Amino acid sequence: MSTPSPTRLAAALPADCRSRLMEQAREVGFAEGTRLFREGGHADRFWIVRSGAVTLDVHVPGRRAAVIETLGAGQLVGCSWLFKPYTWRLGAEAMTPVLAYEFDAEHVRTLMDADPRFGSALGHWVGQVLVHRLQAARIRLLDLYAPYGSGTNL
Repeated sequence: MSTPSPTRLAAALPADCRSRLMEQAREVGFAEGTRLFREGGHADRFWIVRSGAVTLDVHVPGRRAAVIETLGAGQLVGCSWLFKPYTWRLGAEAMTPVLAYEFDAEHVRTLMDADPRFGSALGHWVGQVLVHRLQAARIRLLDLYAPYGSGTNL
């Protein structure tokens, strides 16, 4: 039996907080190859994937962008919306056709400030996602640039 990933919405938030967040959702779709955001852009929204796959990437001067992670159903796309100066730290692209829930970041931050329990739950979730993404980025960069990779494939 597998344990649900703590970075997926269903496992990360209590049911009441999840419902409150989903009340703010707007359904959107992205065609394969659509850029959701680029590093350095203004982070004014975020998404939760319903179906399809989104890649997170980092710009590498003189090379193609390095894919850090591929996200699927239930996963958060975008964390930079929560932290000033609200600037994307990675890029994101639809790897396949994607259906997602989209959220207005400023509105969600206002709700978080107004309800400390909701704000804490959402903040902890985004924190878990960031820890997971940092580890994924570390492993990917070691695979790309370390003489013997990260050692995860041994």
